Amino acid sequence: MKRLAIITAILANGLSAQLRPTQDVGADSTAATTLPEQLKEVGVDQKLNQSVALDAVFTDDTGTARPFREYLSGRPAILVPVYYECPMLCHMILNGVLRTLKIVPLNVGRDFDVIAFSFDPSENAQNARAKRYEYTERYARAGTEAGWKFLTGSAEAIQALTGSIGYRYDKDPKSGQWNHASAIAILTPEGRISKYFFGVEFSARDLRLGLVEASANKIGTLADVVLLYCFHYDPSIGKYTTTVMGIMRLAAAATILGLISFWIISWRQSKQRYVERLPAIS
Repeated sequence: MKRLAIITAILANGLSAQLRPTQDVGADSTAATTLPEQLKEVGVDQKLNQSVALDAVFTDDTGTARPFREYLSGRPAILVPVYYECPMLCHMILNGVLRTLKIVPLNVGRDFDVIAFSFDPSENAQNARAKRYEYTERYARAGTEAGWKFLTGSAEAIQALTGSIGYRYDKDPKSGQWNHASAIAILTPEGRISKYFFGVEFSARDLRLGLVEASANKIGTLADVVLLYCFHYDPSIGKYTTTVMGIMRLAAAATILGLISFWIISWRQSKQRYVERLPAIS
């Protein structure tokens, strides 16, 4: 358990050396050499804008097998790589996602989906069914059950999907547990990777903006669209950060709109005063 706690602390913090964009995959990292030997092959190589393995066949909690593309419902999706019998970190990831979604005004099953999949090929539909029941019950929003999808698959399918999102993990031969990173990905309705978020706690603002952006602004509110002008996704840290240029543009637009509004109001008031001064027609 002590070893698992150490792994959790290391991976949940999303080490920058291990969570890197695709173009940096071959780069040497001093930080990586400080990791325990069993964690050096664990991490996430970001593959933004690339498609996931849509033809990989996965089984849902009812035991029905189908290509991954058929689990996409024309909505953006949060993709969560875990394994269901994980003693610690995977529960923390799923719980972190759930806590955030409970305060996000968007609804699972209406605005977006949550697709969790096990990277342990020994797990089955029964494991997935137990997890799906747990999290739909805890989410507790009526009519959202269809948006929660918990999948299992063969080793081949798992390798195809994890490879397509750059998710690297391995199995500890001594404990039999999986060493893995803490990360989720936002998918577009077509199954392309839009964003990555790291850790076990996720910002409600970042997750909401990530889903809105992945949907091409088809979900969310006007306020969300405005916020996207002020915040820019930084893949190096997996977060939205403020952009000065976006704020300046919005401020300039607001100033122009204010001046136009002032001119229109002034013109109407002047016209009204002019009409009032006209002599009455007998």
